[in-house]
Amino acid sequence: MTLRSDVAELLAGADIVDVDVDAAMVDGHVRSAAYQRVVKVTASSRSRDRDRTVVATILRDPDEMAAKTAVVALVDSIAMKASGPAEFRQWSAELLPETDRLKTEAFREFIRGRVRDWLFYLSIEDGHVPTPAELAEVTYWMQRLLAEVSASPAVLALLAESGRAKKIRNIAKDRAGNRKLSTP
Repeated sequence: MTLRSDVAELLAGADIVDVDVDAAMVDGHVRSAAYQRVVKVTASSRSRDRDRTVVATILRDPDEMAAKTAVVALVDSIAMKASGPAEFRQWSAELLPETDRLKTEAFREFIRGRVRDWLFYLSIEDGHVPTPAELAEVTYWMQRLLAEVSASPAVLALLAESGRAKKIRNIAKDRAGNRKLSTP
């Protein structure tokens, strides 16, 4: 398959008809924006049947940064909709082998790390209270997200004590001090 046919196929599969495929071939920004739209449509679907094919197709793009960014957006969207860690673990296990298409190891690891972060988040949402060692394994991004949205007093206390950065510790401490925890 060619890049042109890949982009055309992705757009058709997502019923996106207002993107000029020729423009997407010469302008990486147009193509990247098209991928983001495809990911949005894919994530909003009730069926997960096309996800691996969409990811594999996007990851064939020679612009690995745009491809990685689109795949991360899909991972984030699916994680936020997952009913729990088991469902997300199964979904991500089917997609992670596709990341081997990326030549840049840092991009492959970034996607894998994002999946690990979401599994950690979903396990907390499922009632798990992490240890300081487990908390140290997740990224700054995930620690900050938890500090900003977790409703668990135990998780906020752990972040206030063991968060990676002062900003994370302060956010968690402030939120833990509130009588009524609210999510932004």
